[in-house]
Amino acid sequence: MAQALARGWGDPVLVSDTGSGRAQALAGELGGEAVESNLEVAQGADLVVLCHKPAQLALVAREIAGEPKPIVSVLGGISLDALQEVYPGRPVFRTEPNTPVEVRRGVVAFSAAEGVPADLKREVIALFDRLGEVFVLPESLLGAAGAISGVGPAYQALLAEAQVDAGVRYGLKADLAGRLVAETMAGTAALLAHRGYDTLAVRREVTSPGGSTARGLAALERAGVRAAFQDAMDALYSGSAS
Repeated sequence: MAQALARGWGDPVLVSDTGSGRAQALAGELGGEAVESNLEVAQGADLVVLCHKPAQLALVAREIAGEPKPIVSVLGGISLDALQEVYPGRPVFRTEPNTPVEVRRGVVAFSAAEGVPADLKREVIALFDRLGEVFVLPESLLGAAGAISGVGPAYQALLAEAQVDAGVRYGLKADLAGRLVAETMAGTAALLAHRGYDTLAVRREVTSPGGSTARGLAALERAGVRAAFQDAMDALYSGSAS
């Protein structure tokens, strides 16, 4: 996610890692500097974005304790209360971005701690708004939002893969089937936005009574597509709700 965010912003970076070499590679790609420690990042940054593993929360907080910079977390399952506990007295924000931020078509669910100055909140929202669309939500809804948008690219890719496989079975070459599926997904997303996100209206525009689309939809319903998505939502939300 750190790479996706940095590539989406496209600005020179100030980054560190645990010795994997990814920070140096990212600085080489985008410009900027890979430094030796998290403290050096905090010393040089106006805003610190936490992209480490959630289990490293307290360790990283101790490393940068002397630099009272605002904190933005992309750590799954780490609440604002937990962030405030290890970063006392600092403005903290919690986000649930998804990987399309890399191409500035992302979704970012966003929540701020109580008492964050309004002007700082606007600045941070504007920063993430460069990456796609920001949804400012109560923290209680971040888990549900992340269980849709955060994992959504993987689900959509799986759906695309299944359609490509079905097309190949009937004679399409895989690259052509992939383009057909991806462009159909993109066009459908644009049409849904144009129709005010009325999924039923968009579906009915394609479906004539007793027609081929109706038969295909019935097959998907028999296969349990709705139940599968609900089960996936339950599995994710049970582990990420605040």
